[in-house]
Amino acid sequence: MDKITEKLEIWKDVFIKNIPNIAIAIVVLFIAYFASRGMNSIVNKTIGKKIRQKSVRDLVSRFASALTILLGLYLAMTVLKFDDTLKAIISAAGVSGIVIGLALQGTLSNTISGVVLSFRQNLNIGNWVETNGYSGEVIDINLNYFVIKEADNNMVVIPNKTILESPFKNYSLTKKMRISIECGVEYGADLDKVEALTREVISNNFTQDEANKEVEFFYTEFGDSSINFLCRFWVDSTNAMGKLKAKSLAIIKIKQAFDKENINIPFPMRTLEILPNQKLDIKNIVDKEQS
Repeated sequence: MDKITEKLEIWKDVFIKNIPNIAIAIVVLFIAYFASRGMNSIVNKTIGKKIRQKSVRDLVSRFASALTILLGLYLAMTVLKFDDTLKAIISAAGVSGIVIGLALQGTLSNTISGVVLSFRQNLNIGNWVETNGYSGEVIDINLNYFVIKEADNNMVVIPNKTILESPFKNYSLTKKMRISIECGVEYGADLDKVEALTREVISNNFTQDEANKEVEFFYTEFGDSSINFLCRFWVDSTNAMGKLKAKSLAIIKIKQAFDKENINIPFPMRTLEILPNQKLDIKNIVDKEQS
């Protein structure tokens, strides 16, 4: 009992001796608490214009707030001269961090990738992109996944790590798209006339007013039943839907112009050659197919 009393007396003396330090430590913790709240608000407003994703903004602001709290805790423990305790806590936190990091390697990788994607200037919500075999509008860039809305209204959820490590095509970065039309005309057609007519049709329906932007026309090959050509031109579009509409309109207008000028667009044909002294029994063939 005497030892307990003696121990309590020693603790009382130490407590009284360290009252000023305890008071300073409490003040430091209060300041750190209110500073962390202010830091949360400041960081959220500062990065609000650069990061549209609320989840990522919250993550960054909370991380800054936690750093402020940890700094205040470190200063408070230093004032109380808990150096040995502080070293033990840091060591334990380091070991725990390594264990947790190894266990959550995939999740942390996706989270970090989500933060990196949020700061990318060439990828934003609302862009029309094509990546990993999917094409659609970017709906959300979350902490762990990337959401694309395809043209058929299906939602595709892709891990952020996959997006960051794979190439992607962003249709929304430029206001102009090049459309390619492949077609063929009969061997007896006037090729100069076909080229002039195609250029005229495209120029009348799609404005090619920018410098170095003009209708391109090339004959590409002698096909099985036609002479094939490639026509390329520019349209104002930032998504795949605009590209499809422009291509559809171009095909309609070219077909109408060719029909008006009696220019034939041939379809594949097959020629049957009957050997001498051989008969083609059509009736027998039809009967077999019907049976």
